[in-house]
Amino acid sequence: MSSSARLGRSPARKKQKQSLGWLEKTLAGITSSIAQAVFTEEHSRKAGWLQQLDPRAKLGMFLAMVLAGSFTGSFPVLVGLYLVTLLAARLSQVPFDFFVKRVWLGIPFFAGIVVVPSIFFTPGERPLSFTVGSLIIGPSIPGLIGASIFISRVAVSVSLAVLLVVTTPWADLLKSLQALHVPQVFILLLSMTYRYIFLFLRSAVDMFEARKSRMVGWTSGKEQRKWIAGSVGNLMNRSFKMSNDVYSAMLARGFTGETRSFNTFRMEGRDWTALFLTIGVAAAAVFVQRFIR
Repeated sequence: MSSSARLGRSPARKKQKQSLGWLEKTLAGITSSIAQAVFTEEHSRKAGWLQQLDPRAKLGMFLAMVLAGSFTGSFPVLVGLYLVTLLAARLSQVPFDFFVKRVWLGIPFFAGIVVVPSIFFTPGERPLSFTVGSLIIGPSIPGLIGASIFISRVAVSVSLAVLLVVTTPWADLLKSLQALHVPQVFILLLSMTYRYIFLFLRSAVDMFEARKSRMVGWTSGKEQRKWIAGSVGNLMNRSFKMSNDVYSAMLARGFTGETRSFNTFRMEGRDWTALFLTIGVAAAAVFVQRFIR
C-alpha cells in the first residue's frame, strides 16, 4: 500500500475513533454507576459497628443527629458533629476516601449555588470590596460566617444520610420506615424506583453495546443525534411495558402492597445503648451551641 493511501485513510480512522468515543464514555459512565451501587451494597455486609445494629435504631440515630445539626448554629459544634460522623464511619469499616468523596464532590456545587448570593448581599463589614457606580460589591463577614454554617449543616446531613444507606441493606431500610408509620405507598415507590434504576441502566448498556458492535464506519453528528433520540423513546417504551409486566407478575404472586424482608428485627441491649447515646450527643450539641459561637 502506498504512502498516499495510508495518509488518506488516517483521517477517516481518526474520525471513526472520535465518533466511537462518546459511546465508550457513555458505556463507561453507566457501568461505573452500576459498579458503584454494587460496591455500596458490599459495605452493608461488613462486620462493622453500625452494620450490627438494628435498622430501626440506626434510623432513630440518624434523625437525632440530623435534627441536632439543623438546630445548631455554631460552626465548631457542627465540625464536632461531622467528626463524630467520621468516627462512626471508621468504626463501621467504611473506606475514608470513598465516604468523603461521595459527600464532598456534590456539596460545593449544589450548596454553593444557594449560598453564594447571600455572601455578597448580607449587610456587614466587607474586608474586600470594590465600587461599581453607587454599589459596594464584596463578600461580607456575616455572609461568610452564614455560608460556612450552611455548608457545614449540609455536610453533616449528607454524611449521615450516606452513612445510613451504605451500612444498611435497602430492603431493611425500607422496612424500618414502617416503624415511623411512613405511608406504605411512599415506601413502595422508593422500593420500585431503586429496583427500576438498575433495570434501566442494564437496558441502556445493552443498547449502547449493540450500537457499538454494529458501527464499522464514520457516522455524522446528525445521525448520532437521531439515534440518541430514538434510543430515549425506545427506553421509555420499554419502561412502560416493563412496569406493567412487573406489576402483573407481582399481583400473580400475591403482592398486597407491603414491603417484606427476610430479616427479623429485634431491638437488643446494644441497639438501645447506641440509640440513647446518640440522642445524648445530639442533645448535648444543641445545648452547647448556646455558649459557643
